[in-house]
Amino acid sequence: MDKNTITGFLLIFGLLMAMSWFNQPSPQEIERRKFVQDSLRMDVQRLDSLKELGITETKEVEKIEEEKTAALPDSVRQQAMNGKLGVFAAAGVGTEEDVILENDVMKIVFTNKGARIKNVELKGYKKWVRDKLDDYHKEQLNIMADPKNKFDYRLPVGSAESREVYTSDLYFTPTVSGNTISFKADAGSGRYLEQKFTIEDGSYMVDYDLNFVGLNDVISRDKNSIELNWVNYLNKLEKDASAYNEKNLSTVYYKEVDEDPTYCSCRSSDDDETDKAVKWVSHAQQFFNSTLIAKSQFGGVYTESDMLESDSEEIKKLISRIEIPYQHQANEVFAMQMFLGPNKYDLLQSYDMELQQIIPFGWSIFGWINRHIFRPLFNFISGFVGNYGIVILLLTLIVKMVMFPLTYKMLYSQAKMGALKPELAKLKEKHGDDAQKQQMAQMALYRETGVSPLGGCMPMLLQMPIWFALYRFFPASIEFRQKSFLWADDLSSWDSIMNLPFEIPMYGAHVSLFTLLWAVTTVMYAYYNSKHMDFSAQPMMKYVQYVMPMFFIVFFNSFASGLSCYLFFSNVINITQTIVAKKFVINEEKILAELDANRKKPKKKGAFQQSLEKAMKEQQNKTGAAKNKSKKK
Repeated sequence: MDKNTITGFLLIFGLLMAMSWFNQPSPQEIERRKFVQDSLRMDVQRLDSLKELGITETKEVEKIEEEKTAALPDSVRQQAMNGKLGVFAAAGVGTEEDVILENDVMKIVFTNKGARIKNVELKGYKKWVRDKLDDYHKEQLNIMADPKNKFDYRLPVGSAESREVYTSDLYFTPTVSGNTISFKADAGSGRYLEQKFTIEDGSYMVDYDLNFVGLNDVISRDKNSIELNWVNYLNKLEKDASAYNEKNLSTVYYKEVDEDPTYCSCRSSDDDETDKAVKWVSHAQQFFNSTLIAKSQFGGVYTESDMLESDSEEIKKLISRIEIPYQHQANEVFAMQMFLGPNKYDLLQSYDMELQQIIPFGWSIFGWINRHIFRPLFNFISGFVGNYGIVILLLTLIVKMVMFPLTYKMLYSQAKMGALKPELAKLKEKHGDDAQKQQMAQMALYRETGVSPLGGCMPMLLQMPIWFALYRFFPASIEFRQKSFLWADDLSSWDSIMNLPFEIPMYGAHVSLFTLLWAVTTVMYAYYNSKHMDFSAQPMMKYVQYVMPMFFIVFFNSFASGLSCYLFFSNVINITQTIVAKKFVINEEKILAELDANRKKPKKKGAFQQSLEKAMKEQQNKTGAAKNKSKKK
């Protein structure tokens, strides 16, 4: 090269060096960039650590995911996404938007961030809302609407780096076609993860497909399943300040294949898990549920139900971690369904997968009575009568007619005890304060006349399963929800004739008239029966029967008004049956003749009676010896 060429190159080099020197960032700018990148890297690492611990709904996570990364320059943010999301990096940047799928019974709002359901509006259903004046009004009812809810798949991407991608970090591209919506998360080179939802008119069931397209070389070969983390906060929907029924009738259910459904405890925080194949998992509230159903089967499942503070609008937090089987095929579809709707027994039963078992009718014999006796009977009556208060009255009449043989036996036993009352009074006068002699004489009289002092109790005990079943029937049956009768505006919740300016512990801040009517009629019934009963052996029982109804007013005040209404009707019918039976059916002269005939029959003591009398005599002898010893001293 000649001298001029060399000079030219030197000038160009000098010019480039000068431009580089003038354009270089200041020490402050270099420090700022380093701080941003280091901060982002630490935040991402902390986020991954939190997710490994199962913490995915804290404010710290939301701040890291949404606020801080969104404020970074696009180039820096994209670089972070490339390191965090791998092949899904392109889906890590986007703008959140809502997409709606709707039919005539519900409106589903989706968000493209994670392709999850954001809200389900159930048309035709309203929720109770309590205002500042403690009055209640109705608003549109929504489920799965809490902003803290999660529906997040954990994708094990790449065995070498052990990276996990969460769908909650991805922006899916939505496409709506008729009654179907498709969300796709791009993984590059024609690969993508798709979540597709389809609904039909008149149905609460959603067809839901999870499609893995070309991801067999992306998802780790070490994993044969994809974990779904489903978190659902249940909000108050019913007219109950303490949410007592909602809390105690809401939990997580799941059904193992070929097994009966099982569930977490309703009345306390609880968790459960299984590694067996599962057909469905349900987050069930008192009257509504959201259920995920596998058309084939899920892998294992972990479920958890957490009680939340009573003064919060959120009553429970339900968690399910579900294993979605993955076969590492080039194009793989896992087909599911989602039920998002009311707990209607016939509707859930129509799907033929025991979904109706999530309705909390009770366990064992009590649940069986409600499902197979009271529910069909209620449906039959309500097919002819539109007023649900009248339906309860007719239901009470039918139950009392069926149970009348037991009631008559109880009344007849009470009448025999009443016939012996004069003789029992003579025994009390004869033996004075010697309680043991008096009891032995009474037992001899009962054996002689063939009267059992427990004869009136056994028929009552046989009716106990029916009472316990009804205790669960009314607050669990959606048919009574927001149905009014007289002053009660919701037969599935308490009725009120007066709101108190303060809250009484265990009682509440309202006065239930049906509960007061039940208590008054219970006292009347007890008073009428006590006239024919002998309380000489246990005089306190005469007063306990009056105190107990007053005590139970505290608990029944917040019970479902349908149940209190039933109990009031039941007492009225009991009083009527008792008066009619004792005045027109039971013949006192016939009872006296029967007692006299029993006196003439030869008596044979049973082994139990002999042992009891022997024990009483031994006790009597010990007592007598102690008295004599005391007198000698």
